[in-house]
Amino acid sequence: MASGDGIQIPSRLPLLLTHEGVLLPGSTVRFSVDSPRNMQLVSQRLLKGTSLKSTIIGVIPNTRDPEQDTDDLPSLHKIGTAGIAVQVVGSNWPKPHYTLLITGLCRFSVTSLLKERPFVLAEVKQFNIKTKVEQLDKLEQYMTPASEGVTAEDGELGKLSHKFYQAAVQLLGMLDMSLPVVAKFRRLLDSLPRETLPDVVASMIRTSNKEKLQVLDALSLEERFKKALPMLIRQIEGLKLLQKTRKKSPDNEKTVLSVRKGGVFPGQQFNLDEEDEDEDGDDTAALERKLHRAKMPEAALKVCLKELKRLKKMPQSMPEFALTRNYLDLMVELPWSKSTKDCLDIRAARTLLDNDHYAMDKLKRRVLEYLAVRQLKTLLKGPILCFVGPPGVGKTSVGRSIARTLGREFHRIALGGVCDQSDIRGHRRTYVGSMPGRIINGLKTVAVNNPVFLLDEVDKLGKSLQGDPAAALLEVLDPEQNHSFTDHYLNVAFDLSQVLFIATANTTATIPPALLDRMEVLQVPGYTQEEKVEIAHRHLIQNQLEQHGLTPQQLHIPQDTTQNIISSYTREAGVRSLERKLGAICRAVAVKIAEGHTVTKTEALSPENPAQRGDIAAPPEMPIMIDHVALKDILGPPLFEMEVSERLTLPGVAVGLAWTPLGGEILFVEASRMEGEGQLTLTGQLGDVMKESAHLAISWLRANAKTYQLTNMVGGPDPMEGTDIHLHFPAGAVTKDGPSAGVTIVTCLASLFSGRLVRSDVAMTGEITLRGLVLPVGGIKDKVLAAHRAGVKRVILPKRNEKDLVELPANVRADLDFVIAANLDDVLNGAFDGGFPGTAGTHTQPQLSSKL
Repeated sequence: MASGDGIQIPSRLPLLLTHEGVLLPGSTVRFSVDSPRNMQLVSQRLLKGTSLKSTIIGVIPNTRDPEQDTDDLPSLHKIGTAGIAVQVVGSNWPKPHYTLLITGLCRFSVTSLLKERPFVLAEVKQFNIKTKVEQLDKLEQYMTPASEGVTAEDGELGKLSHKFYQAAVQLLGMLDMSLPVVAKFRRLLDSLPRETLPDVVASMIRTSNKEKLQVLDALSLEERFKKALPMLIRQIEGLKLLQKTRKKSPDNEKTVLSVRKGGVFPGQQFNLDEEDEDEDGDDTAALERKLHRAKMPEAALKVCLKELKRLKKMPQSMPEFALTRNYLDLMVELPWSKSTKDCLDIRAARTLLDNDHYAMDKLKRRVLEYLAVRQLKTLLKGPILCFVGPPGVGKTSVGRSIARTLGREFHRIALGGVCDQSDIRGHRRTYVGSMPGRIINGLKTVAVNNPVFLLDEVDKLGKSLQGDPAAALLEVLDPEQNHSFTDHYLNVAFDLSQVLFIATANTTATIPPALLDRMEVLQVPGYTQEEKVEIAHRHLIQNQLEQHGLTPQQLHIPQDTTQNIISSYTREAGVRSLERKLGAICRAVAVKIAEGHTVTKTEALSPENPAQRGDIAAPPEMPIMIDHVALKDILGPPLFEMEVSERLTLPGVAVGLAWTPLGGEILFVEASRMEGEGQLTLTGQLGDVMKESAHLAISWLRANAKTYQLTNMVGGPDPMEGTDIHLHFPAGAVTKDGPSAGVTIVTCLASLFSGRLVRSDVAMTGEITLRGLVLPVGGIKDKVLAAHRAGVKRVILPKRNEKDLVELPANVRADLDFVIAANLDDVLNGAFDGGFPGTAGTHTQPQLSSKL
């Protein structure tokens, strides 16, 4: 609307205070209203009004409405725009507010404020219409060829008007006329009066609020043309420069670069600045180029182009617009064809692995084998490894070291406690807040398609109503399927075959068999005492010194002190507790260094200064040596002692070996008998399998009591006659189960019934049968290492477990005496000094011959 066609606004207008935008006459702009006075204006004036006059309000730019109704008004901008509210939309999210669509009518100035609450009402003065009409008459006179008496000043106004119109036509010629918004602007340009062009064009092209204020404050028509013309020329030059830098093609020679809120048409405004592919979220052309550059498979590209076509037709206000845009951005960012080059130098890899980790020969050998095969075959599917071992042995850190050795990116996915399959496969895009799974997110993070993925704690996956994540991992960890892994969010196949998956677990018992079958399991046993000493002096002590700001010149921990810490203060398969103890020593030394060691008054007094009193701080001698006395002062009394020999002082006690997810442990079995009715009592939180082993041991001993000279309390041939037996497994709060305590129970009861002591330095493991055979058990390496840590000298093992001794370190095999037992005769001979009566070789198993 033009203000020169006789529009007369009311002399009193309610004022809308805004600081976000500038409303020019002839333009339409959306304003968001949430301040108290503006909200009252909408609710009491616009929504309750019944006439056209009630929809006319004044818009004061560059003025912020106070957040509190009680605050004073700021100074108002001198020029405002009267406008008509053509649309009011209310909403309560995220907080109550209104959105107004206002069309500007004319300029005004505020003469006086009538009231400030509940909304601002002011006496306004419309700018002199007479003066405006006179300016228009001069403009028409200049544009009439036969005009006379035209002054130079009037001629200047006509020239500006004509130049401005030609520039606007030139701008439209550079835009795509097939777009409806451009065609509509062309029609308006031909029909609008010339005096309205500065306001209309300034509101359409991209200009700052400060520049629009300059146009608003220009009261004369000539000044308005002078303010708006440089802005229009700047947009034309920017568009010319952009067209030169673009590739010449029919699709982008004439184009509207972007559309945003505001402008002469409701909700739209031309953006004629040079495009920015990273900041301009609405540039679908740039997004399409990114899709083609991503080098994704044909099927994925087809889906993306289909979604992009839908995106172009979708208004930005639709919720699905953001979802589709996020999906396309993710597809662009995924590393469909980006990969890192593997470092295939085996000698360098071996050196790097040896420097990072001590021992772990089996894991290192497997990595070197992979590198060797990669040298011979370029396209090789990534192996799927599973490191199984107790906590603290370095499963996670060796995975990171493998990534560094191969020169690949590393990403860790913690699976402990995950109970939703969507964490693996992602959510479908039909759900609100949907997102891809951890696998796809990890690939987006590392930005390459051949990283090392560490699936940590895969044995601690949960299961819930949201599905089984272990079942979702079947596709990820199957080399025959993961080349086309389909995430629910992507809904297209992604190739995971080049990813090197490494899973870690403490035990395989809780891993589903189908998942375990897809992985190559590598056992990572606990460390021996000698290995822990090496690890401490190669890695742990150095790391702790760095973390506590110390140097080797300030603190020295000898090897015998480290051995004392390992044997007396830690009893574990890994080295986490050892590292914590070393950290405690470093903290104590740091205190000494920071404050100086304190000397007693007697040491501090000197003949030269006998009046000196109190403690005196002096710097300690460097380096501080940690000996056994200092160790006891810092860490306290020893937590563990060699208690095996002390507890085997009575008949009826034997030492077994048990396996736990935390490593091997020694297990004591105690038995006592008393007069009774031949009952067997078992205590110590035993499982069903261990209870059955106890009954098996009783039955075998009763059947062979005469052979082994076993008697009851009164010397009778049946050990159970008139006797009750009580078997107890100490550490009663710990649940125990499994068949491997069978030989220990037999030895314990044989000691009880014969009255002889079991050797104080022997431990054993093995399953028994009713015929007296000793069957193999698992976890031999962890059990033998536990026996070695406890100071045991002789270990009795099943004969069929003899092959497992190869995995033991050479120094452990040299320190221990192994007794290989095929039957219980061998067990009893090895467990007692001088053998056991009845086991001198006369007792043999009956031979069964076939009657066929």
